Amino acid sequence: MRAELIEGARVVLEDRVEIASVRIEAGRITGIDVARDGAAVIPARGRLLAPAFVDAHGDAFERQVMPRPGVMVPVETALLETDRQLAANGIATAYHALTLSWEPGLRSVDTGWQILRALERLRPRLTVDNRLQLRWETFCHEAEPLISQALTSADRPALAFNDHTTSMLLHPDVAVQDRPFDQVAGYPVTPFDAPRFQKKMADHARRAHVSPEEYVALLTGVWARRAEVPAHVARMAALARSANAPMLSHDDSQVETRAYYRNLGATVAEFPMHERVFLAARAAGDPIILGAPNAMRGGSHLGSPGAAAMIARGLCDILASDYFYPAMLGAMVRLQADRVAPLPVLWNLVSLNPARAMGLTDRGRIAPGLRADLLLLDWPEGQPPAPLRTWVAGRGGYSALPLLPLPEAALPEAAL
Repeated sequence: MRAELIEGARVVLEDRVEIASVRIEAGRITGIDVARDGAAVIPARGRLLAPAFVDAHGDAFERQVMPRPGVMVPVETALLETDRQLAANGIATAYHALTLSWEPGLRSVDTGWQILRALERLRPRLTVDNRLQLRWETFCHEAEPLISQALTSADRPALAFNDHTTSMLLHPDVAVQDRPFDQVAGYPVTPFDAPRFQKKMADHARRAHVSPEEYVALLTGVWARRAEVPAHVARMAALARSANAPMLSHDDSQVETRAYYRNLGATVAEFPMHERVFLAARAAGDPIILGAPNAMRGGSHLGSPGAAAMIARGLCDILASDYFYPAMLGAMVRLQADRVAPLPVLWNLVSLNPARAMGLTDRGRIAPGLRADLLLLDWPEGQPPAPLRTWVAGRGGYSALPLLPLPEAALPEAAL
């Protein structure tokens, strides 16, 4: 493969933005401001060149697998389409948040096996580095064989501890942000005949493609085995530690919850739901992940702490696409416009920091020797940016319009 020189772009480096040329060859960045030396030149004056995104948690792929409630399409077709969407949105490394739940349908263990096997078959045809976040529901004992096999993969997955079972059953008088530690005695359970609970069960039943009555019966049986959960959590954590897989805990609302999972090796706090958890995670040195849609929209749709405020306070290290792939770039636009932090600091939230948290030391920033995972943007002043080209390990993962040199004044002032 012929070397390429991306010439004259404003380059987002780890601590600054500067006009530079970046040379890539054989999948790696081989120099900054070096001679052309026979490389194919890509004129990029007036464009912005940045590290491609590393997405630590994205579940938008579910909308390809199940585009309508109860309507599923072939998994391989869905994953190929997802791969194209990722590349077009500048995401070169994606951890698909694969929910492994006791409920049937989209988030079942059976669907999880289909996706795991499909990714293995498709890997030679995929553009982006598609990985898995095993988003394990802790009441789902049936997922252990899948998790055990996935952890042996060369593309090491992450393991995220989720407990949406206790969230579903939380008494309506208790705000979800104040949900007690999952394993506390006397957990406040909702009356099953409460209208709000019944509506929630109807919504979940549609996704699972069963009746609400069947769903409630299934949930009742799952709740009955609550006493078995701690031992199973400990066993899954031991498996992940033996595989040296990164571990996360999801939606922590109590300091006790964060401490419990940290002690098991889950050192990443994913979507904390209360300020006290943010503070406890920061005091312990835990990387903190929030959703890029939260930052892009200016707040959480669940009423959890706002990402922009947490970033400004030094209480957020990583932004993930969550449920909307374009949100990673959209968050950069909103946060920069609001002057939350300089652009290089903001960009680290979606590239370098998630790469480090996931143990990927070969990507996330523009430096000689690292993977050539790059994103070239057209970003006119006062307008939303558009990805022009995405490179994944030096390969052309996505290409849009022909690249034409632009005057320097066409780039937003804040990115200069």
